[in-house]
Amino acid sequence: MKPPDFENLMRQAQERIRKLLPGGTGRGKGFILVIAAVVVLWLASGFYVVDPDEVGVVLRFGAYNRTATPGLNYHLPTPIEKVLIPKVTRVNRIEIGYRSEGPVQQVPAESLMLTGDENIVDINFTVFWLIKNARDYVFNIRNPDGTVKVAAESAMREIIGHTPIASALAEGRAKIETGTETLLQQILDSYHSGIQITQVQLQRVDPPGPVIDAFRDVQSAKIDQQRYINEAQTYANNLVPVAQGDAAQIIQQAQAYKAKAVLQAQGDAARFLSVYNAYKAAPDVTARRLYIETLEGILANANKVMIDKSASGAGVIPYLPLPKLEAPHPSAPASSAATSSSGSQP
Repeated sequence: MKPPDFENLMRQAQERIRKLLPGGTGRGKGFILVIAAVVVLWLASGFYVVDPDEVGVVLRFGAYNRTATPGLNYHLPTPIEKVLIPKVTRVNRIEIGYRSEGPVQQVPAESLMLTGDENIVDINFTVFWLIKNARDYVFNIRNPDGTVKVAAESAMREIIGHTPIASALAEGRAKIETGTETLLQQILDSYHSGIQITQVQLQRVDPPGPVIDAFRDVQSAKIDQQRYINEAQTYANNLVPVAQGDAAQIIQQAQAYKAKAVLQAQGDAARFLSVYNAYKAAPDVTARRLYIETLEGILANANKVMIDKSASGAGVIPYLPLPKLEAPHPSAPASSAATSSSGSQP
């Protein structure tokens, strides 16, 4: 940028002032006063105020010179220096896919995006940003709003392109917002834009209008399917433990019966061997003992009293159990309960 010719400017100013001033002895003195006033005003034009939510970026001959803090500041008057004062704490808002000024208007060219499973989804979202570096913001980007808008749309398409539509419509919304915010910040940092993204907020995520009813039917069917699966799983969770308990009980009963049968068989075998060994040692005594034990077992529950003939002269008195005859035996008539003996009198 070529600096101005100050000498030429001063000569032109002097000529104009001479034409305005009247002639006489005070001509030179008045001219000096006017020049001094102009210089004072010119120098005073360099004072400026930076508010607490602003940062001053001072340019000297169009190039960055310094950054001014909030308060009263001074820069060399124009055209030597000038100051740009962006608001660094103001949160800016950009709408993508829709416009909310007046009646809400949809912008399909921005909102229709392709998901990771090759479905189309209609997305409206808002980006909030502020200035984090005033120098980069002033010098590195010409159209901040347009840059953020294009970068945000590109980042959202990138994230949606790796997300299934079912996730985008349900539990994946927070992940989409976080991923888009991170990717968008990386893009803007690569531009050295001096912009900080504070939030990416999804406003609406729906299937395209012409197929939204069919899509809702599909989603309702999937919900019913999942509900039936959950009910079946609940039924299985209740039934399987009961069946497992019954099976364990049957197994335990079978094992107990097995142990009992084995032990009983072993006991019977041991008892048989002991009897066999005793029989081998004394056959007559053992046979008589077995005969007596067998009769004891047979006659233990008998209703009849048997008296041997040889005992008839040994003081044995025949006995007729009259009280028992009054009550009939459950398995035999009362007449059969009479006592009889071989060779004895009733």
